[in-house]
This record gives sequence, structure tokens and C-alpha cells, in this order.
Amino acid sequence: MTHADWLLAALLITSNPLLDLPDPGALEERFHLLRGPLISLALEWEILDPRETRFTFASAKDFYSDLMKIRRNYQELQDAPTLADSIRFPDRAVVNELLVFNRAYRKYLEERQPIDVTNAEELRRAIREVDQLYQIWDAVRDSRCEYYYITVRRQALKKLRELLPAQDYQVGRLPPHVPIWRFQQIP
Repeated sequence: MTHADWLLAALLITSNPLLDLPDPGALEERFHLLRGPLISLALEWEILDPRETRFTFASAKDFYSDLMKIRRNYQELQDAPTLADSIRFPDRAVVNELLVFNRAYRKYLEERQPIDVTNAEELRRAIREVDQLYQIWDAVRDSRCEYYYITVRRQALKKLRELLPAQDYQVGRLPPHVPIWRFQQIP
């Protein structure tokens, strides 16, 4: 492998996935030279999970479709946080327990709606808050789920970063898993 192969691999990955390859046949001829750099860069840039290397760029006939997948991953994740960000958030097992409580509290609020018409609007607002908090904590859980591919975990981090204020995301500060401020407000 030459420096030109590494440069070509980087260009192939970073190109717009909607654009066709210049000459797929010529690239397939270089498959054996490009496979290593493509996989190495994709792993380093966290756009390919190590478990996917068994079947990604495994054969010249799948070269084009594999490359298109890697290019799409690059485009989708180029502004996503790296996987290292996930360690600032609670472990998946802890988050699972919190989400169980979140769903139980939501169910409680739903069950109150038909019998507590006086507080119906407050109950609807509380349910929306519970659902918003669920989205945040669900993204945390997905980011910490080690059996998910790196790409899925980074997408979860990207979503989490969008859901939280920037400073809170940076320091790993999360809101409560349920709207605890509501516990005293709704009789």
C-alpha cells in the first residue's frame, strides 16, 4: 500500500455519498490495495464498528455497496460526538432502572386522566415532560449499550447533544429521569 492508496481511501470515504464513483470498475481492481486503508480509516473515524470488518469490504464484488455505506456513515456522523463522550454518562444498567420508573410514572399519569378531569391539562403537560425526559435518557442508554454498533452509539450521542444544553452535555449533567418538580404539584 502506498501513500496514494491511503489518500484515495480518504477521498473515497469523504466524498458525497450521493455522487457516483468515478470508475467503479477501476476501483474494484484496486480493491486489495484499498481494503486495508478503507477499513483502518473507517475504524479510526468511528464510522465502522470492529465487528463489521468481517463482512465489510470482504469481497471485490461488494466493494461499491460497502463503500457507499461507509460514505453515508461518514456524512451522517461527521458532526457526531466520538464514542469517548459516552463515558461521562451513567451506565446502561442504571439507566434501564431509571427508564422503568419513567414508564411506570407515565402509566400512573395516564391512568389518572379519566378520573381526574379537574387536573387534566396538568396531567397532559406532565406526560409530555415525562416523554421528553424519556427521550434524553433513552439516548443515554443507547450511547452506553456496548452491544450496539459504534455508529448507533454515536448517533445516540448526537441526539443527546441536541436534546441537552451544550454546557450540560459537556459535563455530563442530565435532568432527572422524571419531572420531580411535579410530584408536589399534582394532587
